[in-house]
Amino acid sequence: MLKYALHGQPIVNVEAAIYTQQASQRLIGKKILITGGGGGLGKAMAKRFVEEGAEVLITGRNKEKTKNAAIEIGCKYLVADLQDTETLSNLIRESVKLLNGLNVLVNNAGVSLHEWEIEKVTLEGWNQQFDTNLRAPYFLTKYFIKHLTENSIDGNILFVSSERSQTVDIIPYGLTKAAMNSLVQGLAKKYINKGIRVNAVAPGVTASDMTGFKKGSNLYCPYNQTGRAYIPEEVAEVATFLISDCSNFLSGQILVCNEAKTINAYF
Repeated sequence: MLKYALHGQPIVNVEAAIYTQQASQRLIGKKILITGGGGGLGKAMAKRFVEEGAEVLITGRNKEKTKNAAIEIGCKYLVADLQDTETLSNLIRESVKLLNGLNVLVNNAGVSLHEWEIEKVTLEGWNQQFDTNLRAPYFLTKYFIKHLTENSIDGNILFVSSERSQTVDIIPYGLTKAAMNSLVQGLAKKYINKGIRVNAVAPGVTASDMTGFKKGSNLYCPYNQTGRAYIPEEVAEVATFLISDCSNFLSGQILVCNEAKTINAYF
């Protein structure tokens, strides 16, 4: 039984069964680059991947935050601004050097300005979200695929999408994630015969700086299916499966992690 409260509201009791597998070295041999790994889901994935035997490199724009996360996790880090597209090919090269190889890319970094209404969308906000959520992972993936194909390496690409990608939308964040899903499936179809798998996780509202929910407190979330925000470790468990060899026959899949919230039904 988890107990959460919103400020000024009575305590709401939320029952949740949260399980993770015991670490079993499922990711030995994986050399993984994770964007936006300084906090939230990126940090949770990095921690879980290291527990499973992977060598991990995280990136972030904030040096202190990214460095501290890397020390806590026991992985390597690079400071990188993904909106600077001209530096992305170099990011792949530096990652290869630091990890002595690279065979997994996790496109996690993203931003939402939470405009909610089209009247509140600005050109600056549009550009910021499309540059971060779509342009950056697009070109980073391009250079990663080039690295894999030129060196005859089997690889794995995981995108972090969103439940908003499953419905129509009018604000930039949701539109970037819908486009991302199309990219995931297009890349999966194109490159599976070159030994490259491409999948995505699409979480519902999950505790992070971007959503404003903090793990361990104030997680009551009435617009999630069971009334609670999800925690990054839950999504990280799904991500671990998707980049492990246990899911070798999966590609082009978008696994929506929101307890069936966005499934359209009459009941």
